[in-house]
Amino acid sequence: MVDPVPADAGTARQRLRAWLLGGLSDMAKQHPGPHAQATDQQHGQRWWKVMCLTGLDYFSTLGYQPGIAALAAGLLSPVATVVLVLVTLFGALPVYRRVARESPHGEGSIAMLERLLSFWKGKLFVLALLGFAATDFLITITLSAADATAHLVENPHLRGALGGHQVLITLLLVAALGAVFLKGFSEAIGVAVVLVGVYLALNVVVVAVGLWHVVTAPSLITDWTHALTLEHGNPVAMIGVALVVFPKLALGLSGFETGVAVMPHIEGDPDDTEQRPTGRIRGARKLLTTAAVIMSCFLIATSFITTLLIPADDFQPGGPANGRALAYLAHHYLAHHYLGGAFGSVYDLSTIAILWFAGASAMAGLLNLMPRYLPRYGMAPHWARAVRPMVLVLTAIAFLVTWLFDANVDKQGGAYATGVLVLITSAAIAVTIAARAARQRGWTVGFAVIAAVFLYTTAINIAERPDGVKIGACFIAGIVLVSLASRLARAFELRVTEVRLDEVAERFVRDTAHRTIRFIANEPAGRDLAEYRDKVHQIRADNDIPVEDDLVFVEVTVLDPSDFEAELHVRGEVLHDRYRVLTLEHSSIPNALAAILLHVRDTTGELPHIYFEWTEGSPFAQFLRFFLFGQGEVAPVTREVLREAEPDRGRRPRVHVG
Repeated sequence: MVDPVPADAGTARQRLRAWLLGGLSDMAKQHPGPHAQATDQQHGQRWWKVMCLTGLDYFSTLGYQPGIAALAAGLLSPVATVVLVLVTLFGALPVYRRVARESPHGEGSIAMLERLLSFWKGKLFVLALLGFAATDFLITITLSAADATAHLVENPHLRGALGGHQVLITLLLVAALGAVFLKGFSEAIGVAVVLVGVYLALNVVVVAVGLWHVVTAPSLITDWTHALTLEHGNPVAMIGVALVVFPKLALGLSGFETGVAVMPHIEGDPDDTEQRPTGRIRGARKLLTTAAVIMSCFLIATSFITTLLIPADDFQPGGPANGRALAYLAHHYLAHHYLGGAFGSVYDLSTIAILWFAGASAMAGLLNLMPRYLPRYGMAPHWARAVRPMVLVLTAIAFLVTWLFDANVDKQGGAYATGVLVLITSAAIAVTIAARAARQRGWTVGFAVIAAVFLYTTAINIAERPDGVKIGACFIAGIVLVSLASRLARAFELRVTEVRLDEVAERFVRDTAHRTIRFIANEPAGRDLAEYRDKVHQIRADNDIPVEDDLVFVEVTVLDPSDFEAELHVRGEVLHDRYRVLTLEHSSIPNALAAILLHVRDTTGELPHIYFEWTEGSPFAQFLRFFLFGQGEVAPVTREVLREAEPDRGRRPRVHVG
C-alpha cells in the first residue's frame, strides 16, 4: 500500500512555487509581459543614485584596470590610458547618450537593431547579440568575484589562511550575490550608493597621496620620461604604440552597456509616459556623462601613479601587484610612508565589497534584458518572466564559469573584453543607422567614424585573444539551442495576447450566436466568386451541412511567422454580395484560428464549429512549415492548440476535417 502524500507537503510545494514565480516587484516592472499595465514613471531613484548601481561595474574596474594597462603598455601605460579616455569621452559616451534616447526602457542597442531586421534573421541576430550580452554580464559577475577573492587572498593578514582556496571563496561570493537577489533587490541601490561613495573616497586619498609623493620626488618623473625616450624614441612613436595597445585596455569601457540596462530604475518627470519618458532619458544621459568623466579622471591619475611607483616586475602574473595595483600601492607603499597599515586593510575591504557587489549591476542588466526578448519570442518558458528562477539559472551558470576558469581573473579577461567590445560596436552601428534615418548628416559621419574605431578595436582584440569570441560563441550556441527547444515545446500554445474585432466582425459574431456557428477555414487564392462558391459546395457535401445553415469564411494572413505572442486583429467583410469573411492577421494560422474560436465561444456562450480540408504532403514537412512559417497542416494543429488551451472536452470548439 502506498502512503498518501501529506497535505502539508503539497502546501509547501505550492508556497515554494508561489515564492519562486512571484518574482520581485521592483524588478518585474522591467519586463512586464503583454498584459501588464504601463509603469508609473514617477517611481524610481534619482539619477545619481542609479549611477552608483551601474558604477558598481564601471568604477570597480579601478581594482584591476591600472594593472592591465601596465601589463599591456608598460612605461607607456599613462599615454595608452589617455587614448582610452579620449575614446571614452568622444566615442562611447556620445554613442550611449544617443542609445539612451532611442531605447529608454533598458533594452539598449539590441532593441534598435532588432527594428532593422524582420522574420527569423532578426530573431537570430538578436539571439547572437544576447549571447555576447550574456558573456559580458555573466563574466562581469564571475570576474569581479574572482578579483574580490584575489584581493582577499593577497591581503597580508589573510594570505596564510585563505591561500589555495580561490575557487571556493569565489563560489561563495557568487552564491551570496544570488542570495541577495532571491531575498529582494529594492535596497540594492542604497547599498550601491554607500559602497561606491566609500570606494571613490578612498581612491581619492590614494591618488592624492600618490600624486603628492610623485611631486615631492621629481626624480620619479625624470626617470620615467628618460626611460620612455630610450624605449620609444619620440612622442609620435609613443602615440602610435599607445594606439596599437589600446584594444588591450578595453575593459575600461565596461560600464556603458550596464548604464543603459539600469535605465528603468531612474525616476522620470511627473508627466513622463512610457512612449515619451523625457525625464528618464535626461537622467540617464546625466548618469552616463558624470560616470564617464569621474572614471576618466581616475583612470589617468591611477595609471600615472602606479606606473611611476610600482616596479614593472610586480605587475607580471604571480607578482604582488598583478590584478590589484592600487591595493598593492595602498598596502606596501603609501601605507608605509603616509597612511599607516590600517588604511591598506580598509582599502582592501572596500575593494572586495565593491568588486563582489559589481555583479549586482550585471545581474540587474541580465534580469532586465533576457526576459524582454526570450519569452516574447517563445524561446524561454513562462517562468523566465519571473526573477527568482532566472536568478537561480544565472547563478548556476556563474558557478560553472567560475569552475571552468579556476576563478582566474586573467583567463576571463579576453571573454569579458570581447563581450564589452561587441556590444559597444553594435551600439555604434545602431546609432549610425538611426542618425542616417533621421537625415542628420553630421552625426551620421561622426558615429560612423566611432563605429570604425570600435570595429578595429574588436577585430584586434579577437585576433589577439580568440578565446573571448570562442566563449561568446558558446554562449550564443547555448542560447540558440535552448531557445529553439523552448520554441518547439511551446509551439502549441495559444500565443494570442488579445483578440480585437472591428465593427463588421462583431456583427457577424452576434448574428451567428442565435444558431449553430459554423466557420470554414479558407486559404485564399484569387478571392473570386467561383472560389467561395466551390468551397461552400464542397464543405456542405463533405460534412452533410444543410443548405439553410449559415457558413462564415475565416482567412488568416500571416504577418511575421517568427513572432510568438501577438495581438489577433479580426476584420469582417462581405464578398460578392453574399459571402461573409472574417480576415485574421497573426503570426500563425492554427493559433489564430484557435483563438477566434475560443473568443466566439466566450462571447456568445455557444460552441462554434470549424471545417477544414486535409493538406497534401508529408506530415513532418507540414509541421516544419508550421514551426518556421506559421502554416502547414492546419487542421490537426488547430485541434491540438485547442486541446491545450481548453482541457474540458465538453467546452472545446468542434473541429471537422473532410
